[in-house]
Amino acid sequence: MSPGHTAITTPAADGPVVSCDDDCGIRDVLDRLGDKWSVLVVVRLASGTHRFKELQRAVDGVSQRMLTLTLRRLERDGLLTRTVHPTVPPQVEYELTALGHSLTHLVKGLADWSLAHRPDIEAARREWDATADMPS
Repeated sequence: MSPGHTAITTPAADGPVVSCDDDCGIRDVLDRLGDKWSVLVVVRLASGTHRFKELQRAVDGVSQRMLTLTLRRLERDGLLTRTVHPTVPPQVEYELTALGHSLTHLVKGLADWSLAHRPDIEAARREWDATADMPS
């Protein structure tokens, strides 16, 4: 594969190979799910509907602004819905859509893998750090 190669080839459902020269939109999806807060919000919403402050308390370290931006982006991508109830003050709830729920099994798989391999990763980091600190 050449350094500039970005094409992805995958077998189509009926067998022939399909080529994608512009990353097939994978980059957009990974940008959303690879940001610092989106996966944590999706994980929290997998358990049901939550209000903004509930999410902010549940997602440790997220600022009000970052949570707002994250929720807007997830809503734009069709992964959650935002419902405003006509109360004083307005009550806003967030809930995963069917598309958002379809993502949760993948996120759970990643979380499970991360927990299962955390000791291995920590050991590899310690080993790498020990050898990287040594002069060549």
